[in-house]
Amino acid sequence: MNNKRRIAKNATILFSSQIISYILVFLYTIYIARYLGAEGYGILAFALSFSGIFSIFLDLGLSTLAVREVARNKSLAKKYIGNILVIKILLSFLTFGLIVLFINLLGYSLETILVMYFVSLSVILNSIVGIQNSIFQANEKMEYLSLGQILGSVIIFVGVLIVIYYKFDVIGVSLVFLASSVVMLFYTFAMFILNFSIPKLEYDLQFWIDSIKEALPFGLTGISGMVYTYIDSVMLSLFQGNEVVGWYNAAYRLVLFLLFIPGTINMAVFPSMSQLYISSPRKLKLINEKYFKFMIIIAIPIGTAFTILADKLIFLIFGNGYEPSIIALQILIWTIVFTFLGAGFVRLLEATNKQMILTKISGISLIVNIILIIILIPRFSLIGASIATVLTEIVLIGGVYWISYKYGYGIPLKQIFDNLIKIVIASLIMGILIYYLKNLNLLFLSFVSILTYILILFALKGIDNEDMRIIKELLKIN
Repeated sequence: MNNKRRIAKNATILFSSQIISYILVFLYTIYIARYLGAEGYGILAFALSFSGIFSIFLDLGLSTLAVREVARNKSLAKKYIGNILVIKILLSFLTFGLIVLFINLLGYSLETILVMYFVSLSVILNSIVGIQNSIFQANEKMEYLSLGQILGSVIIFVGVLIVIYYKFDVIGVSLVFLASSVVMLFYTFAMFILNFSIPKLEYDLQFWIDSIKEALPFGLTGISGMVYTYIDSVMLSLFQGNEVVGWYNAAYRLVLFLLFIPGTINMAVFPSMSQLYISSPRKLKLINEKYFKFMIIIAIPIGTAFTILADKLIFLIFGNGYEPSIIALQILIWTIVFTFLGAGFVRLLEATNKQMILTKISGISLIVNIILIIILIPRFSLIGASIATVLTEIVLIGGVYWISYKYGYGIPLKQIFDNLIKIVIASLIMGILIYYLKNLNLLFLSFVSILTYILILFALKGIDNEDMRIIKELLKIN
């Protein structure tokens, strides 16, 4: 099977599972937010954000390194799984100790502290699951990742329904997350044993040193990304309180749901990108160019539609208690647009052994984000946090583009602008249609809007014969 069709097969498997999983995530997020209210949901969101920041110490980029190296040489799987499991277990004790220390020093309530403990344990178990998933990904056995995603979401969804039925509080919700992680740990171990063998824990100090040194740029990039993703919620909790955190995260979670699109494609293309860097740099560049174009086609109409429909979406999904979330969503959605546009280039730099450069760009972006948050949150609350997030993403993607051009993987500016003009025109016409018909049923409006956008894009030749040829080839999946 050639690279395009293999990528398509893996992306299709992942995309299908992601749709099912994200529908469940979407539903249980709504139930949690409505059931707990902005205050209770703010406590849970704070715990997820706080533990998310500390989760950077759980991996240090080792999972990404394992995917890249095992994709190139499958015989390394046992070596990586055996050693990295031991490293992760040690890092888990360190991370949980740091979380316990800091959450108690900050003087939060007992309820918040208990939620933090349970959510943190869930995050730790998920990190251990991650190294086994990285071996599945490297071997392009995406069906096991897909089934695991669905299983985890089903457990949380059912657990949330039980919590609501028995009227448990936010602590009960946090226990549901922990229970899901425990089940996922057993599932991934079982699937790994069935497909490979029982993982043998290994202690190879020199391998540890070499791997951590090689993986650290991935880890530092992850650190920047995690801190940048979650620091705003932590700062809002410290300066504005849990209710504001709840409002902000209602908007932010809607935006984060959309990350499954580039996330799914990234998981599918990364092994192939890593191989093509060695075997065919020309094909690697072509894949990246098409990836970029398809992301523009998807991203800009999403940003346009969400900006116009923000009020309808917030009231429909979360209810009247989340009205302040509307303007946050209208701003934050453009973070996703820039994330989509840069997704392929970020993966490209990782696949071509330029992770240290990406780390430097991420570090600069993180510094920018922290400065903006310190300036904007005390004055503008969740609106300031939203603006800081968008500006930071622009800095990050701008840096990634510049480096990609420098190393010969850039896309000609004329080609970008030609495509961009057609896509923007189609998106604006779609946006006008949405604005005047926004009181219609949302599903019907979505169908009409998407159809209108696609037809206009074809009329403007925003999708050419080469694009159609690739799409048809990708759809021929065995």
